Amino acid sequence: MGEFDLIHRYFQRPVRRAALGVGDDCALLQPAAGCQIAVSSDMLVQGRHFFPDADPRQLGHKALAVNLSDLAACGAQPLAFTLALALPDADAAWLEPFAQGLLALADAHGCELVGGDTTRGPRNICITVFGEVPLSGGRSQALLRSGAQPGDDLYVSGTLGDARLALEAIGGQWKLPPDLFARAAARMHRPDPRVALGQALRGLAHAAIDISDGLLGDLGHVLTASGVGARLDATTLATLLMCQGPALDAVVPKAHQLHCVLAGGDDYELAFTAPVAARAAIDMAARACQTPVRRIGSITAETGAKVVDGQGHAIRGRWPSFDHFS
Repeated sequence: MGEFDLIHRYFQRPVRRAALGVGDDCALLQPAAGCQIAVSSDMLVQGRHFFPDADPRQLGHKALAVNLSDLAACGAQPLAFTLALALPDADAAWLEPFAQGLLALADAHGCELVGGDTTRGPRNICITVFGEVPLSGGRSQALLRSGAQPGDDLYVSGTLGDARLALEAIGGQWKLPPDLFARAAARMHRPDPRVALGQALRGLAHAAIDISDGLLGDLGHVLTASGVGARLDATTLATLLMCQGPALDAVVPKAHQLHCVLAGGDDYELAFTAPVAARAAIDMAARACQTPVRRIGSITAETGAKVVDGQGHAIRGRWPSFDHFS
């Protein structure tokens, strides 16, 4: 199977929203009137982001999900994406389920594949995604990292830390009960990008970011961009693991569970800030999107992030986020 046969067989599809898709030197996108284009890229490298024996269908899903999560953090509606794919060979047994996982998620979010590139080499997946953000009164409605304000509530969506637990279990650090491992591994392999929630937060949230490298590390980008700090409630953080409970407590110390929540990464949930007056509206938006959100603390004028216990005492710890070059 040659390069262009590969593209035609697995990735060439008719487009509906784009003006021109796969098959020319460039794709052509036509954003809706009164909208800006939001753009994000992510790369997944074998041996760094996924194991050589990773299930290709799940990998196809995750490759697009991590990009859609960036659009969600910006409050953007997905429009289209490009795929640059390096492969050691044109293996139909790998390509078919990979394409199925990728395109099923694309269809679920109305995000069209409009172009890209293929080459021979170590397996590497690079996706660039495009979305739309409306303008209102000439001002962008995009959610940014720079808008957090002292007094804001601090929220996260979904659950945190389970993907890290799964990775550590695969590495032999913990022997999780089979049912817990299956649930944690699903969070690791098939993240659910919070696209609907991101759009629902436009006009409500002051700032947002997606959690890919760990809650504290990613939240730190918001705090730096906004010139503020945060106070996080350890009691609430302890409830964010999906796999929490006696079965997990018997295997993984509580202190390490907190570490997974704060620094685990690969969660692809949203962290966002909003004024106290928006609490009811935030709850309604979350219910409408069928996405749970939790208040985990507040934004402070004093810079830096502080984790406190139920008595308000600071908890000492080191919770570094993931960094490819650290």
